[in-house]
Amino acid sequence: MATDYYKALGVDRTATTDAIKAAYRKLARKYHPDLNPNDDAAKRKFQEINEANEVLSDPESRKKYDKYGEHWKHADQIEAQEKERAKQGAGAGGFAGQGFEGFGGGTMSEEEMNDLFGSMFGGRGGRRQARFRGPDYQAESHLALIDAATTHKQTLNVNGQKLRITVPAGVEDGQTIRIPGQGGPGANGGPNGDLYITFRVKEHPKFKRTGADLHTTAEIDLSTAVLGGDLLLDTLDGQVKMKVAPGTQNGSRAKLKGKGFPVYKQEGRHGDLYVTYQVKLPTTLTSEQRALFEQLAQTSPRP
Repeated sequence: MATDYYKALGVDRTATTDAIKAAYRKLARKYHPDLNPNDDAAKRKFQEINEANEVLSDPESRKKYDKYGEHWKHADQIEAQEKERAKQGAGAGGFAGQGFEGFGGGTMSEEEMNDLFGSMFGGRGGRRQARFRGPDYQAESHLALIDAATTHKQTLNVNGQKLRITVPAGVEDGQTIRIPGQGGPGANGGPNGDLYITFRVKEHPKFKRTGADLHTTAEIDLSTAVLGGDLLLDTLDGQVKMKVAPGTQNGSRAKLKGKGFPVYKQEGRHGDLYVTYQVKLPTTLTSEQRALFEQLAQTSPRP
């Protein structure tokens, strides 16, 4: 039995795109494989909601799904067949003028709908040989954070076969994407299954990622904190020089706009890099340095 994508996400058919995305995020957290190790049912549910979100969050795919249900992938072929039948008249199969008015309702009955798909995609003369969709495959891609920041090619071993894929910049740890038709072969001319790839992005020793933003720490000496100065800071794409403002406090933050992580599938957009300052206090002082600090202490206002 085909999955109802709306029921899978627990939303109404009139749900907005934002409501669909919110429902997906909530369920993805609940059924994420990392939180449900060795739970095959949770893994299947996670795959199901990923597929539902991918279809319903795309306006064009959702429109086709609302009209054709589980057969939405064949929308172009169905519409071409309907036009051809309309030209031939009602004698050509009895469907001319009926139209396909939507999944779960409309003028075409479930039996008629199945007969239409049988004549289009299987069998001859109204007799259909059962066609079965191929199984879906699962794979994992392990990436360093710096690799996930660039669009690049990667070769995966899937069910004994090598498959070369393009990894889009900005993928997140735990994110799953679907590659249609790259699963197992169908039976009796049925369509191939799909391939689901889950990305595992390793933690970086210097940068912590939250969405498209990056966080890092930078040590500055006491004189730079007090007087201000320049700082050479490591970013994902090399070192940059930044200004440290006079009077910078320990634990304060600065933001480098656009120096964060690429935003997934939004070319040219990046998050920000947040720098937390750690003021390094001297552990040893020369007699001259100590005298200067004592002089400073005497001139400083008392509370």
